[in-house]
Amino acid sequence: MREIHQSVLFQEDRKIIADSFSGDAEIVFAYGATLDILKTCPDGFAKLIITSPPYNIGKEYETQKNLDHYLSEIEPVLQQIVRVLALNGSLCWQVGNYVEKSEIFPLDVYFYPLFKKLGLKLRNRIIWTFEHGLHCSVRFSGRYETLLWFTKSDDYVFNLDSVRVPSKYPGKTHFKPGPKYGQPSGNPLGKNPSDVWKLMLHEWETGLWNIPNVKANHPEKTLHPCQFPIELVERCVLALTDTDDWVLDPFSGVGSAMLAAVRRDRRAMGCEREKKYVEEAERRMNLLFSGELPYRPLGKPVHQPTGREKVSKIPNTWLKENIQ
Repeated sequence: MREIHQSVLFQEDRKIIADSFSGDAEIVFAYGATLDILKTCPDGFAKLIITSPPYNIGKEYETQKNLDHYLSEIEPVLQQIVRVLALNGSLCWQVGNYVEKSEIFPLDVYFYPLFKKLGLKLRNRIIWTFEHGLHCSVRFSGRYETLLWFTKSDDYVFNLDSVRVPSKYPGKTHFKPGPKYGQPSGNPLGKNPSDVWKLMLHEWETGLWNIPNVKANHPEKTLHPCQFPIELVERCVLALTDTDDWVLDPFSGVGSAMLAAVRRDRRAMGCEREKKYVEEAERRMNLLFSGELPYRPLGKPVHQPTGREKVSKIPNTWLKENIQ
């Protein structure tokens, strides 16, 4: 157990922390290469594996390679991921695009056949959309990424009631003659939110998954350049796991997936080869348990400018009368 956790987590919250997989642990910060760490883990321990792997775009934590080289290098990791995934478990693989000379290569298209070859079954292809990102001048600016939800078998955990959204027409009734004629046709808990989610007024969304990405003014922003929003993971944790299940992030960065899991009373394990990110993940976990973690609440409406803010007004120099 690491000393950093003994005062904040172990004594106050009775969480057992480890730096390698342990059946008694509740939170595991594993420092090292993902492939090496996964090889030490038991078969089928993780009910949910959720991650956003390196995109091969030259960020500080990766060396950009030829696309074929990148995919062949990560394939042994995928094999281990499938091995440690529970038979009734789920894999959520969130990726964007690889870009070479301004040409887009959608990574979900390249990863799908690799996972299919390993026996996984695709249940949903979910679009996560956000309003801020890199601006482009030679193509439209990208504002979405893709989350592939795979299962290992046809018998998998799916807690639909935990993620239902209010029905648009709750008063709709069965109209065909029969024993249910005139009775409500929907579910009293709400409807299935579908595989394309859009912001609504309550905790969940229906339509696009409209979740802000973690940029400079996001409350969760840390030193990591490509950070997972906790909110994105929480939705998957609630729907695809039960209390005390293991949630694994094999490319855990600063621990956002681990935080989402622990917030929802699951066990969490992260693998990370950058020491500074592991230390930041530990710091954030301590903040979670002390009640001081900066966090964007699940389902909080995305900010919309009123038009009165200075940054939302057209600069005077752009007005027609001031343009020569």
